Amino acid sequence: MECYREFIAVAPEQLGCFFGWQIAPPLPFIPEDRVGDLFCVLLTCWNGPHEEAEQVLRPLRDVAEVKAELVEVMPFPALQSAFDDMVPKGMQNYWKADFATELTDAAIAAHVEHGKRTPNVHSSMHLHPINGAAQRVGADETAFGHRDKSFAPVIVGIWPDPADNEANTKWVRDYYAAIHPHSGSAGGYVNFMSGDDAHRAAENYGANYERLSAVKAAYDPENLFHVNQNIAPAKRR
Repeated sequence: MECYREFIAVAPEQLGCFFGWQIAPPLPFIPEDRVGDLFCVLLTCWNGPHEEAEQVLRPLRDVAEVKAELVEVMPFPALQSAFDDMVPKGMQNYWKADFATELTDAAIAAHVEHGKRTPNVHSSMHLHPINGAAQRVGADETAFGHRDKSFAPVIVGIWPDPADNEANTKWVRDYYAAIHPHSGSAGGYVNFMSGDDAHRAAENYGANYERLSAVKAAYDPENLFHVNQNIAPAKRR
Protein backbone atom coordinates (compact mmCIF):
# COMPACT_ATOMS: atom_id res chain seq x y z
CA MET A 1 0.00 0.00 0.00
CA GLU A 2 2.91 2.36 0.65
CA CYS A 3 4.24 1.62 -2.83
CA TYR A 4 0.81 2.13 -4.34
CA ARG A 5 0.42 5.48 -2.54
CA GLU A 6 3.63 6.80 -4.05
CA PHE A 7 3.17 5.15 -7.45
CA ILE A 8 -0.36 6.33 -8.21
CA ALA A 9 0.46 9.94 -7.36
CA VAL A 10 2.81 10.20 -10.36
CA ALA A 11 1.54 7.41 -12.63
CA PRO A 12 0.78 8.30 -16.26
CA GLU A 13 -2.83 9.26 -16.81
CA GLN A 14 -3.23 6.43 -19.32
CA LEU A 15 -3.07 4.05 -16.34
CA GLY A 16 -5.99 3.16 -14.13
CA CYS A 17 -5.03 1.22 -11.00
CA PHE A 18 -6.63 0.44 -7.67
CA PHE A 19 -5.50 -1.56 -4.65
CA GLY A 20 -7.69 -4.24 -3.12
CA TRP A 21 -7.86 -7.29 -0.90
CA GLN A 22 -8.93 -10.58 -2.46
CA ILE A 23 -9.23 -14.11 -1.17
CA ALA A 24 -7.90 -16.12 -4.10
CA PRO A 25 -10.61 -17.98 -6.03
CA PRO A 26 -9.91 -21.15 -8.05
CA LEU A 27 -8.89 -19.50 -11.33
CA PRO A 28 -6.42 -20.85 -13.91
CA PHE A 29 -3.73 -18.28 -13.09
CA ILE A 30 -3.89 -18.86 -9.30
CA PRO A 31 -1.52 -21.58 -8.02
CA GLU A 32 -3.58 -24.43 -6.58
CA ASP A 33 -1.79 -24.26 -3.24
CA ARG A 34 -2.72 -20.56 -2.86
CA VAL A 35 -6.46 -20.84 -3.53
CA GLY A 36 -8.24 -19.54 -0.44
CA ASP A 37 -5.32 -17.34 0.65
CA LEU A 38 -5.75 -13.61 1.08
CA PHE A 39 -3.89 -11.59 -1.56
CA CYS A 40 -3.11 -7.95 -2.08
CA VAL A 41 -4.43 -7.15 -5.54
CA LEU A 42 -3.54 -4.35 -7.92
CA LEU A 43 -6.08 -4.11 -10.71
CA THR A 44 -4.60 -2.17 -13.61
CA CYS A 45 -5.78 -0.88 -16.95
CA TRP A 46 -3.10 0.54 -19.24
CA ASN A 47 -4.60 2.48 -22.13
CA GLY A 48 -1.34 3.59 -23.73
CA PRO A 49 1.04 2.04 -26.26
CA HIS A 50 1.44 -1.70 -25.67
CA GLU A 51 5.23 -1.51 -25.80
CA GLU A 52 5.27 0.83 -22.78
CA ALA A 53 3.11 -1.30 -20.50
CA GLU A 54 5.91 -3.44 -19.08
CA GLN A 55 7.94 -0.42 -17.99
CA VAL A 56 4.93 1.38 -16.52
CA LEU A 57 3.86 -1.63 -14.42
CA ARG A 58 7.36 -2.62 -13.34
CA PRO A 59 7.32 -0.75 -9.98
CA LEU A 60 4.19 -2.64 -8.95
CA ARG A 61 5.75 -5.97 -9.85
CA ASP A 62 9.02 -5.21 -8.08
CA VAL A 63 7.64 -4.07 -4.70
CA ALA A 64 6.80 -7.63 -3.56
CA GLU A 65 6.86 -11.19 -4.82
CA VAL A 66 4.12 -11.69 -7.40
CA LYS A 67 2.12 -14.77 -6.41
CA ALA A 68 -0.24 -14.71 -9.39
CA GLU A 69 -1.04 -12.43 -12.28
CA LEU A 70 -3.14 -12.13 -15.38
CA VAL A 71 -1.79 -9.37 -17.61
CA GLU A 72 -2.76 -9.33 -21.26
CA VAL A 73 -4.34 -7.27 -23.99
CA MET A 74 -8.13 -7.32 -23.63
CA PRO A 75 -11.11 -5.20 -24.66
CA PHE A 76 -12.32 -2.83 -21.97
CA PRO A 77 -15.70 -4.62 -21.50
CA ALA A 78 -13.80 -7.80 -20.62
CA LEU A 79 -12.01 -5.96 -17.80
CA GLN A 80 -15.25 -4.34 -16.63
CA SER A 81 -16.98 -7.73 -16.36
CA ALA A 82 -14.02 -9.67 -14.96
CA PHE A 83 -15.51 -9.98 -11.46
CA ASP A 84 -19.14 -10.57 -12.44
CA ASP A 85 -19.06 -14.31 -11.75
CA MET A 86 -18.05 -13.61 -8.14
CA VAL A 87 -21.25 -11.67 -7.51
CA PRO A 88 -24.16 -13.87 -8.66
CA LYS A 89 -27.75 -12.84 -8.12
CA GLY A 90 -29.24 -13.42 -4.70
CA MET A 91 -26.18 -12.48 -2.63
CA GLN A 92 -26.40 -10.47 0.58
CA ASN A 93 -24.74 -7.02 0.34
CA TYR A 94 -23.57 -4.39 2.78
CA TRP A 95 -21.14 -1.65 1.73
CA LYS A 96 -19.59 1.48 3.17
CA ALA A 97 -17.62 4.21 1.42
CA ASP A 98 -15.37 7.10 2.26
CA PHE A 99 -13.31 9.84 0.64
CA ALA A 100 -9.72 10.43 1.79
CA THR A 101 -7.51 13.43 1.23
CA GLU A 102 -4.42 11.26 1.66
CA LEU A 103 -3.38 7.72 2.51
CA THR A 104 -1.53 8.18 5.78
CA ASP A 105 0.66 5.61 7.52
CA ALA A 106 -2.02 5.33 10.22
CA ALA A 107 -4.68 4.70 7.58
CA ILE A 108 -2.52 1.98 6.01
CA ALA A 109 -2.14 0.32 9.42
CA ALA A 110 -5.93 0.33 9.83
CA HIS A 111 -6.41 -1.09 6.33
CA VAL A 112 -3.97 -3.91 7.05
CA GLU A 113 -5.56 -4.71 10.41
CA HIS A 114 -9.06 -5.04 9.00
CA GLY A 115 -8.18 -6.13 5.47
CA LYS A 116 -6.54 -9.29 6.77
CA ARG A 117 -9.93 -10.18 8.29
CA THR A 118 -11.66 -10.20 4.88
CA PRO A 119 -14.35 -12.80 5.59
CA ASN A 120 -14.94 -14.54 2.26
CA VAL A 121 -14.04 -14.68 -1.42
CA HIS A 122 -16.86 -12.31 -2.39
CA SER A 123 -15.90 -9.49 -0.01
CA SER A 124 -13.15 -6.94 -0.42
CA MET A 125 -11.92 -3.40 0.02
CA HIS A 126 -11.07 -1.42 -3.10
CA LEU A 127 -9.02 1.77 -2.86
CA HIS A 128 -9.81 3.87 -5.92
CA PRO A 129 -7.66 6.88 -6.80
CA ILE A 130 -9.09 10.31 -7.61
CA ASN A 131 -6.35 12.26 -9.36
CA GLY A 132 -5.11 13.33 -12.75
CA ALA A 133 -7.85 14.59 -15.05
CA ALA A 134 -10.51 14.22 -12.34
CA GLN A 135 -8.83 16.91 -10.25
CA ARG A 136 -8.61 19.38 -13.12
CA VAL A 137 -12.39 19.82 -13.14
CA GLY A 138 -13.79 22.35 -10.70
CA ALA A 139 -15.77 20.99 -7.78
CA ASP A 140 -18.76 23.15 -8.80
CA GLU A 141 -18.71 22.16 -12.50
CA THR A 142 -20.50 18.82 -12.08
CA ALA A 143 -22.58 17.05 -9.43
CA PHE A 144 -19.43 15.39 -8.04
CA GLY A 145 -18.07 17.82 -5.47
CA HIS A 146 -15.05 16.01 -4.01
CA ARG A 147 -12.43 16.60 -6.69
CA ASP A 148 -9.92 17.74 -4.07
CA LYS A 149 -9.81 14.25 -2.55
CA SER A 150 -7.19 11.68 -3.50
CA PHE A 151 -8.82 8.33 -2.76
CA ALA A 152 -12.25 6.72 -2.61
CA PRO A 153 -12.12 3.53 -0.53
CA VAL A 154 -15.10 1.19 -0.58
CA ILE A 155 -15.57 -1.73 1.81
CA VAL A 156 -17.58 -4.39 0.00
CA GLY A 157 -19.39 -6.98 2.07
CA ILE A 158 -20.96 -9.72 -0.09
CA TRP A 159 -21.95 -13.18 1.14
CA PRO A 160 -24.49 -15.90 0.26
CA ASP A 161 -26.16 -16.93 3.53
CA PRO A 162 -28.50 -14.55 5.41
CA ALA A 163 -27.51 -16.37 8.60
CA ASP A 164 -24.14 -14.65 8.29
CA ASN A 165 -25.57 -11.13 8.00
CA GLU A 166 -24.52 -9.96 11.45
CA ALA A 167 -20.90 -11.09 11.20
CA ASN A 168 -20.34 -9.74 7.70
CA THR A 169 -22.05 -6.43 8.37
CA LYS A 170 -19.91 -6.03 11.49
CA TRP A 171 -16.74 -6.53 9.45
CA VAL A 172 -17.74 -3.72 7.09
CA ARG A 173 -18.73 -1.37 9.91
CA ASP A 174 -15.62 -2.05 11.97
CA TYR A 175 -13.39 -1.54 8.94
CA TYR A 176 -15.05 1.79 8.11
CA ALA A 177 -14.87 2.96 11.73
CA ALA A 178 -11.13 2.26 11.73
CA ILE A 179 -10.22 4.11 8.52
CA HIS A 180 -12.63 7.06 8.63
CA PRO A 181 -10.81 9.00 11.37
CA HIS A 182 -7.77 9.10 9.05
CA SER A 183 -9.67 10.27 5.97
CA GLY A 184 -9.57 14.01 6.62
CA SER A 185 -12.88 14.17 4.81
CA ALA A 186 -16.62 13.72 5.01
CA GLY A 187 -18.83 11.81 2.64
CA GLY A 188 -18.20 8.99 0.21
CA TYR A 189 -19.03 7.91 -3.32
CA VAL A 190 -22.81 7.43 -3.55
CA ASN A 191 -22.66 4.29 -5.73
CA PHE A 192 -20.79 2.56 -2.91
CA MET A 193 -23.35 3.29 -0.16
CA SER A 194 -25.88 1.01 1.51
CA GLY A 195 -29.37 2.14 2.46
CA ASP A 196 -28.57 3.00 6.06
CA ASP A 197 -26.13 5.67 4.88
CA ALA A 198 -28.84 7.70 3.13
CA HIS A 199 -28.50 10.37 5.82
CA ARG A 200 -25.02 11.14 4.47
CA ALA A 201 -26.31 12.45 1.13
CA ALA A 202 -25.44 16.08 1.87
CA GLU A 203 -21.88 15.08 2.82
CA ASN A 204 -21.57 12.84 -0.23
CA TYR A 205 -22.30 15.68 -2.63
CA GLY A 206 -20.43 18.30 -0.62
CA ALA A 207 -20.92 21.96 -1.48
CA ASN A 208 -23.07 21.01 -4.49
CA TYR A 209 -25.89 19.55 -2.42
CA GLU A 210 -27.98 22.73 -2.08
CA ARG A 211 -27.78 23.40 -5.83
CA LEU A 212 -28.74 19.80 -6.60
CA SER A 213 -31.60 20.03 -4.11
CA ALA A 214 -32.90 23.08 -5.98
CA VAL A 215 -32.73 21.17 -9.28
CA LYS A 216 -34.58 18.27 -7.66
CA ALA A 217 -37.32 20.65 -6.50
CA ALA A 218 -37.73 21.92 -10.06
CA TYR A 219 -37.93 18.53 -11.77
CA ASP A 220 -39.14 16.15 -9.05
CA PRO A 221 -40.81 18.26 -6.34
CA GLU A 222 -42.72 15.25 -4.95
CA ASN A 223 -39.49 13.22 -4.66
CA LEU A 224 -40.75 10.34 -6.77
CA PHE A 225 -37.18 9.21 -7.37
CA HIS A 226 -36.24 8.57 -3.76
CA VAL A 227 -35.19 4.90 -3.58
CA ASN A 228 -31.52 5.84 -3.70
CA GLN A 229 -28.96 7.95 -1.88
CA ASN A 230 -31.60 10.62 -2.02
CA ILE A 231 -31.23 14.30 -2.77
CA ALA A 232 -34.31 15.77 -1.16
CA PRO A 233 -36.08 18.54 -3.10
CA ALA A 234 -35.55 21.97 -1.59
CA LYS A 235 -38.54 23.19 0.38
CA ARG A 236 -40.61 25.84 -1.24
CA ARG A 237 -40.62 29.20 0.46
